[in-house]
Amino acid sequence: MKKIILTGGGTAGHVTPHFALLDYFKKEDITLSYIGSKNGIEKELVTNQNIPYYGISSGKLRRYFDWKNFTDPFRIVAGFFQAAKHLHSEKPQLVFSKGGFVSVPVVLAAWFLRIPVISHESDMTPGLANKLTKPFVRKILTTFEETLSYLPKDKGVYTGSPVRESLIDGNKENGYSLTGFTKEKPIIMMMGGSIGSVKINSILRDSLPTLLNKFQIVHLCGKGNHDHSLDSLTNYKQYDFISSELKDLFAITDIMLSRAGSNAINEFLYLQIPSLLIPLSKNASRGDQILNAEAFKKKGFSYVLEEEDLTRDALIEGLNEVYDHRESYLSAIQSAPGSCGALNVFNELMKLLN
Repeated sequence: MKKIILTGGGTAGHVTPHFALLDYFKKEDITLSYIGSKNGIEKELVTNQNIPYYGISSGKLRRYFDWKNFTDPFRIVAGFFQAAKHLHSEKPQLVFSKGGFVSVPVVLAAWFLRIPVISHESDMTPGLANKLTKPFVRKILTTFEETLSYLPKDKGVYTGSPVRESLIDGNKENGYSLTGFTKEKPIIMMMGGSIGSVKINSILRDSLPTLLNKFQIVHLCGKGNHDHSLDSLTNYKQYDFISSELKDLFAITDIMLSRAGSNAINEFLYLQIPSLLIPLSKNASRGDQILNAEAFKKKGFSYVLEEEDLTRDALIEGLNEVYDHRESYLSAIQSAPGSCGALNVFNELMKLLN
């Protein structure tokens, strides 16, 4: 029986792309297991998919000073031995990594046990985990063609993003029923990532008195960020987190307001939804979201508002810009090459598995 170990974690973006491949794995009768951190967000996401999960110790890879930088290397070493134990027990033919700090000990353990590894890089430039594990993997698949210039020629393969193709099956009537919205006003959906964005949440809420005159708003605010004082507002619906109903909410969405994580914005592209992107600043990240957003802006898919320029008035202006010129954004999106990233990724995995 063919078996693949999946790994990746730290954010939902390092986990959910795996789920885009599940139907392909089922058709080939491939057995899956997952190695992630003991208490990371990936644990709940993966176990909800009924995939066996093994938690290991992991140390975060930081680019800034923190006292934990002195102790986390020991956690990574512990994670290496724990991952090696699980890999030896499971005996997979392949490990597929989506990056994130938890993937480092898993990839190293797989290399030590001579289990082939394929990784996938979602962002324009390789993240730290993929940089560190680059010598130990057979192939590095990429969402952006431009990423190939940062990789060894014999390892980089442009596949596109493994988007969850089931998202396109959303039902509009279910979306309207869930939110209580009508067809009379256009709908904005705001997504700030799996943990939400405090700044965007705050400024969006400050903008509601103006925005709700024109729009209905679905606000995915992130766990712990629900403001119950706003629950009685008409045309405004908050959710901490949405899972199976997300495709129905996408189906009724006219424009998106979002961070610029690669997986999310490629889902918007696949679903043909124009967007206003507010990438994480370099003060809070390595700048990968800025590059992702600029690429989408250059291609005419999105309007970009830098976090440093984010104000109530700038947000309202940006959302009106996207909606009022949505046909122009849609035209650019519809002229983009078709997305079959999930199938491309699956085919690359099968080349090593067969």
